[in-house]
Amino acid sequence: MKIAIVHDWLVTYAGAERVLAALCDTWPEADLFAVIDFLSDEDRARLGGKRATTTFIQQLPKARTAYQKYLPLMPLAIEQLDMSPYDLVISSSHAVAKGVLTGPNQLHISYVHSPIRYAWDLQHQYLHDASLDRGMKAKLARMLLHYMRMWDQRTASGVDEFIANSYFIAKRINKSYRRQSTVIYPPVDTSKFTLHEAKEDFYLTASRMVPYKKIPLIIEAFAAMPDKRLVVIGTGPEMEKARAAAGPNVTLMGYQNDAVLRQHMQRAKAFVFAAEEDFGIAPIEAQACGTPVIAFARGGVLETVRGLEHEKPTGVFYPEQSIDSIVAAVHSFETQRPRISATNCRKNAERFGGERFKQEMKAFVEARIREVSLHDGQMALQSRSTAQPLYSAKHA
Repeated sequence: MKIAIVHDWLVTYAGAERVLAALCDTWPEADLFAVIDFLSDEDRARLGGKRATTTFIQQLPKARTAYQKYLPLMPLAIEQLDMSPYDLVISSSHAVAKGVLTGPNQLHISYVHSPIRYAWDLQHQYLHDASLDRGMKAKLARMLLHYMRMWDQRTASGVDEFIANSYFIAKRINKSYRRQSTVIYPPVDTSKFTLHEAKEDFYLTASRMVPYKKIPLIIEAFAAMPDKRLVVIGTGPEMEKARAAAGPNVTLMGYQNDAVLRQHMQRAKAFVFAAEEDFGIAPIEAQACGTPVIAFARGGVLETVRGLEHEKPTGVFYPEQSIDSIVAAVHSFETQRPRISATNCRKNAERFGGERFKQEMKAFVEARIREVSLHDGQMALQSRSTAQPLYSAKHA
């Protein structure tokens, strides 16, 4: 059986690429495809050294650094990848990968991190964050996103089976495509994050500083609690905004390597999370260290953190992305802290281990292959039994 794995684009190694690495490890014989591939040698090693077959966008100016600007061309580009030699196509998609063209004798299983966020329910938020609320550029952006929605919905019919990375995303898939999906949580390498029960007197947040992560909001909330210390790890476009909001009780560490991040996750009193994520790996990594999570009650985090209503809670939820809501959640956490044990946090995180993902994915794909083979065999048998003979007995 020939297998192809299709990813959106390969530029950095983040959450989606961790899933891709697990897929490549599960099917090492598979060929890899992507719109572009500019991975570093270090990150490529995590994919087993695989180099993707890419599209014409790979050769366009500034494709490495400004690939988002080529979004209007990506539907065309992904459709040019030739999948015809392959029996099984597995796409890892949060944008266009699921749009590859496959035929009736091919099985296409799509692992969806999310339907294209900026084209569907988060369109208005993305346009606002990009200052595209009005003007000619805003009109052109809305036209482009309308086109992307139509293309995205049309290509959903070419997928035989959808896998969602959370029940939150399963709802999005159903809303966008009117298709059912199976939930298989992404792999989290919890073995790298060891349990540490002794905590210090500081809170931690860590993320790339992009608008939807709401890092400046967390900082502003702690500015309203000058007696509580916050450590922030990460950098990005909103770094200056974060600096402007930071008071003397906030330490901005910028980018740090994995070892430093782990040390702070292990020692922190709690991990503060303000994004509406599709799944959210960082809150699980924090829990793997035995560290509770204070999180915005939307998205995949509702499936990975156990709130105070649970008999063995691992964190506290707050209802709004606002300063007052975060402040109230921190005070609630400090009141209820004795109920949240480091051991329960660790046990909860272990539900999302990497080996579990590979086992579930392999079992799902193999079961689907057996179903297709059985169905094709029954169809062939039925076709032979109902076929009309070329010559009847009386003409023999």
